Amino acid sequence: MRILMISAEGPPLARATALVDVLEALPRELRARKHEVAIAMPYYREISENASFELRDTGITVEVRVGAKNYVAEYVEGRTAGGVQTFFIRCDDFFDRAGIYGEHGVPYDDNPARFIFFSKAALELARRMTPTPQILHVHDWAAALVPALVHHQQLPFTTVLTIHHLAEQGSFWGLDFGLTNLPERYFMPRGVEFFGRLNLLKGGIVFADKITTVSERYRHEMLSPDDGGGLDIVLREHAHRLVAILNGADYERWNPETDFLLPRQFSPGNLAGKAVCRDLLLDAMALAPAPAGPVFGMVTRLVPEKGFDLFMPLLDRLLSDDVRLIILGEGDPGYETALAIAARKYPTKFSYRRTYDEQLAHLIEAGADVTLIPSQIEPSGLSAMYSLKYGALPVARATGGIQEIIEDYDPTMDAGFGFLCYEKTPDAFWDAIKRARETFHDQKLWTALVERAMSRDFSWGEAAQSYESVYAALTLKAVA
Repeated sequence: MRILMISAEGPPLARATALVDVLEALPRELRARKHEVAIAMPYYREISENASFELRDTGITVEVRVGAKNYVAEYVEGRTAGGVQTFFIRCDDFFDRAGIYGEHGVPYDDNPARFIFFSKAALELARRMTPTPQILHVHDWAAALVPALVHHQQLPFTTVLTIHHLAEQGSFWGLDFGLTNLPERYFMPRGVEFFGRLNLLKGGIVFADKITTVSERYRHEMLSPDDGGGLDIVLREHAHRLVAILNGADYERWNPETDFLLPRQFSPGNLAGKAVCRDLLLDAMALAPAPAGPVFGMVTRLVPEKGFDLFMPLLDRLLSDDVRLIILGEGDPGYETALAIAARKYPTKFSYRRTYDEQLAHLIEAGADVTLIPSQIEPSGLSAMYSLKYGALPVARATGGIQEIIEDYDPTMDAGFGFLCYEKTPDAFWDAIKRARETFHDQKLWTALVERAMSRDFSWGEAAQSYESVYAALTLKAVA
């Protein structure tokens, strides 16, 4: 089959997001299964400044109308590390910026125009590709207008929308609908309108031929009023087209046995390298090598849905104990400031780094004893998959894909390999931290749990086969 993935994020962006990881691994896996796969994404400043990434100008330019203005889309071609053809859509007015969606936690004012332009330009690319794609697989709100455009123009494409993060919907003022250039009938309850606003994700849900999401538990949550982000009623109406496919882990990038970013590799049967990584991590962060308590790590975005409202009240309590903590991530300026202050207050116990660094991210996973995942929302739980592989046992709130990935440790049954919290309160999360900390002091037991966690396998093969089945069914239906 011929598939074009359309996404606002993907390789070679150096960002710790599930979307970048998925757009690196899934197309590569599908290509290995003999499908023709390409990716379309914006040409951001970060990509233009990446001297190690080879690009070729296709010579193709297209005028794209956004509201009353025309913009020129240029198409630049490259390949991911896995060899997948990638088309970058260039329009410096929209994408030559320091951020993807905004800066310092503040979205760009013209995001409606930016991503409406991107969706239209990606569709123009699909129309010009030879051979023509059969499937347009769009990811999240920033590409979710594509199914509506395909429907309006009656183009011969089948569309699949994957919802990775329901909380981000591309919801804008109703007046921004004019930027789509769609007829007024599309700004209706059965179109892209939602309570008087333009909602791009809602339009994708209504018009896509198939909707997928990234774990069965998250599918269940998004259909409920409590966790549906307001779109639960729309999703229930279209639930017959909504399927769950658990993401896989990209073990070509995240595998301690082969990770070239680590100072020493290790495996379940040989954990000496993990001890080396732990010592070097503490040294690199200028943290005390003793006491012998656990090292906690977090590689995350600093936003409420990642559970920082749950975690921040516990910070002083945690750092008063015999632990070390390393956090890598950026986001809400308030959280960034609070963490920077805490790092100065506990200089030998806590280190906070704001700017994402790929090598440091890998070293944190390898050197940490425990990963903290207090998330309110964790659709697929990719971070948990990586932590398990690196033997950093997760303390996590039971939400989304987490419950499909982590089995809570039960000492009476000698089962499990993580520590789950089932309530949305700081005290409940603290109880899970205490269980992990107490278990850590029994090093024989802890080593057994680490080896059990590292043996878990979440390879992309099963997920890719599920996507393949979705594509095949849609292709047969289109032919019929």
